[in-house]
Order: sequence, then structure tokens, then C-alpha cells
Amino acid sequence: MNEALTVLRWLVEAGADEAIGEVPVDRYAEAARPVIAVPTPAAAPTRAPAVTGLAEAPIPAPAAALQSARALAAAARSVAELKEALDAFDGCTLKRTATRLVFADGNPEAKVMLIGEAPGADEDRAGLPFVGVSGQLLDRMLGAIGLDRRSAYITNVIFWRPPGNRQPTPAEIATCLPFVERHIELAMPEILVLVGGASAKTLLARSDGITKLRGHWLSYESAGMSRPVPAMPTYHPAFLLRQPAQKREAWRDWLAIAARLATIN
Repeated sequence: MNEALTVLRWLVEAGADEAIGEVPVDRYAEAARPVIAVPTPAAAPTRAPAVTGLAEAPIPAPAAALQSARALAAAARSVAELKEALDAFDGCTLKRTATRLVFADGNPEAKVMLIGEAPGADEDRAGLPFVGVSGQLLDRMLGAIGLDRRSAYITNVIFWRPPGNRQPTPAEIATCLPFVERHIELAMPEILVLVGGASAKTLLARSDGITKLRGHWLSYESAGMSRPVPAMPTYHPAFLLRQPAQKREAWRDWLAIAARLATIN
């Protein structure tokens, strides 16, 4: 029983949180079986399905979705209005499979704004970013330099959980980006912490990996900002849980953030 629970816990942490069959299937045995060709019967004429209720609203085409995202984001005059705009936005396909919107956590008036990649299963259930195991590590890193969720502001570049915790697609990131950019403009932090490669490459428009970007102060700016904001890319806590030897490098990043913050205070 303990062994079964251990295996189940490992599967959940790996992102396998949905069962698709009642019994396991030996795919190796299936691959070894000879394939027998079966003639395909002529397809019967298709009929439109009967309408049994209200049909789901169609997802806009990518160009239309991006245009809608830009218009809704630009119209927001506060963080609260931006959240309302995201609640009403139907242009991202991830909204169809996610449980709820994961917008932000912490203090929107904080000097430090952290931006990660995308919600996971825990975040999807709670509706808050970084609340799972990696979020607990992030809280400890914040605490190590005297910050917490009352003195920092936390969000992601994606606002809905990708199914199975897969990587967001470039189209999904592009659709959410106008809201992320407007989010930064409205919060107007003194320091941006870009948590993980997806966040750093998206917001800095760089192709370098996080290993090259981390540890260097870079600059983020957009048309709606009165000044550029210093940005520090650093490793994602989920990566550090898989590669604990890299915590030493991440600690250097956080010390640099603390030193920069001390000059602002």
C-alpha cells in the first residue's frame, strides 16, 4: 500500500493528474504484434450534430484573438480592471481546459514583481500562482532576502494551466502577452524578477537560455511605461527542485536582487 501511494505521489508531482483508462496497457507488447490491414468501409454521409443546448462560443482565430487581447489590455486602467478583462477574454484556448483563471498574488504596489511561466495543477485549483511545491521554495527564497507575499507581487506569462502541465505554445504566449505587458505597466515595479527561461525570453525578446541570461541585470521597457525597469532573470524553483546543485547560482541572483532593492529603499 505504501509503495502504491509513493508511485501515485510521484505521478502527480510529474504532472500526470488525469486517468485515461481503467487498466494499464502494455505498449511494448502492442508494438510487437503484427499489424493486419483491415479494409476501411466507405464513410457514411455525415450529418450536423443536433443542438441540445447553448453552443460554446467559438475560439477566435489567432490574429483576431491577439487583436482582442490588445484592445482589452489597453482599455484596463487598473490591475482590478485588467483581471476583469482577462475573465471576459475567450481568445486563449487554455481557458477551455483550465479550472480557473490564475491572475496574481501578493501586493500589486510592491517594489518587486515576479513573473513565472504558467500555472500548474495546484495553482489551477487554488487560482493563485506558485502555491505548489515550487511555490513553497519560492516563498523560502523570498523570505531569505526579507520579502514575502505582502511585499512582493507574483504572476505568470500564462494565466491558465496548460493541460498536463505541458509547455505553453508560442501562440498561447503571444495571445497572453498584451495582458502581461499591461500588467507590468499598471503595477510599475522598481524591479522585475523573471522566473525561468520562458518568462525571461518572452519579456526580454531574447533567444538565449536561462543559464546565459540569469545573474545579469537587463532592462525591460514598453511603450506604456514612463521608464525602463531593471530585470533579473533567475532559475525557476521547479528547475531547482530537479537540479538542487544550481541553488547556489540562484542564491547569487537573489542576493543581487536584495542589494538592488536596498538602494531603492
